[in-house]
Amino acid sequence: MGDTTTATMPDAPSIQSPTSPTFPSTGYSKHIVLTTYPGQSGVDPVPLVWGAPDAKSRGPVIVTRGAGMLKRRNAMGAHGGSYSIYNALAIAAGDLDVNFRPDFRNSEPTFNFPWQPSWADKTKIVSMDPFGHDVVNQFREELEAGWDIRPTMAVTRANMKLAEIGEAVKNGQLDVDGTIVVDPSGEVRVTKVAVEPVWYLPGVAERFGVDEGTLRRTLFEHTGGSYPELITRPDLKVFLPPIGGLTVYIFGPPERVSDENVKLALRIHDECNGSDVFQSDICTCRPYLAFGIREAIREAQNGGSGVVIYFRKEGRALGEVVKYLVYNARKRGGDTADKYFTRTENIAGVRDMRFQALMPDILHWLGIKKIDRMLSMSNMKHDAIVQSGIKIIERVPIPEELIPSDSRVEIDAKINAGYFTTGRQYTMEELTAVKGRGWEKWEDVTH
Repeated sequence: MGDTTTATMPDAPSIQSPTSPTFPSTGYSKHIVLTTYPGQSGVDPVPLVWGAPDAKSRGPVIVTRGAGMLKRRNAMGAHGGSYSIYNALAIAAGDLDVNFRPDFRNSEPTFNFPWQPSWADKTKIVSMDPFGHDVVNQFREELEAGWDIRPTMAVTRANMKLAEIGEAVKNGQLDVDGTIVVDPSGEVRVTKVAVEPVWYLPGVAERFGVDEGTLRRTLFEHTGGSYPELITRPDLKVFLPPIGGLTVYIFGPPERVSDENVKLALRIHDECNGSDVFQSDICTCRPYLAFGIREAIREAQNGGSGVVIYFRKEGRALGEVVKYLVYNARKRGGDTADKYFTRTENIAGVRDMRFQALMPDILHWLGIKKIDRMLSMSNMKHDAIVQSGIKIIERVPIPEELIPSDSRVEIDAKINAGYFTTGRQYTMEELTAVKGRGWEKWEDVTH
């Protein structure tokens, strides 16, 4: 195993093959490196010390296989998370030069978040690069020398417009202050932070209570063997996985977020496209998101801080295809609250794969030390945050008047399963009487 594992493309395939006949025009050599091994000739990864006190001593995250950096990489995976595939398609189609290097001029953050002790703590942040927003300043010399180093975070400012916020202004629930809510239509100023996942594998393994070898093997096997260096390069400890990231929405001055002397209202929200965007009434996702945004704005207007964090974990991280399959099973099998989780477990094997163990990392990056109002009913989120050392003063469930009528199956099943509530808790027997709307006039067939 001392040599690089390689393959060589044929000069001219005589039969149909997946190889493009214009292969040389892509800019790749015909010599393909499938994987590398530690200690082989020329392999010399750029030093990367996770948990170092500053970016320079930590080192840049290098994942590129091009520009002579193959043997100097110190991380696996690719920038862009799931969007890395589109990047590959653009190169294959000839729309993007394989050797393209971004010009980052004027792309710097609109707010410089202050350094936090957690940035240098390899137990507090394991799923994102704490210096990923400032690579242009921190590694300017390396970039000028031609190294392909890319930000994994971006900080910007924008205006937001949400129908429910417009209604809250119209109904007198929110004021037009001219700074946060800027006009009577409910337009809101917001600071946004986008984050791509960067995993420090020893820390991720520890969070999930498994050994690093088991984590690596499982990731390798269940990404179809896409990342062989999870197995062949145990010296590489950082992995950029092909998954979605998160976005932070900050209402009010961003510097207040880490200030323990002011109140913080926080909503941690996991993606639900059907409700968040298309306003399905089968769950409480959009109503709770809108409520969380409203309360975050209200706290900021009162001199505190408001934060909403949106994770790309569609369908409890089971995906939208599985989610819709579950919908079918629920509707055709009798949609009652007592069987709500059973329908998911029958198809996915588990009821939830969001696994909130990595979620608190962004809170530590922001410098959050306490949450005055946690706008969530999830015990998984609550427990992960508290166990990471952040205090939660008050938990706020979704108000009854915001719960859509056809979402009682979901919300009552969750409350019965242990979700926080200040209202009534139903027994399993009572849940049998909580029924969802069927497919009347769509599919009136009994299965």
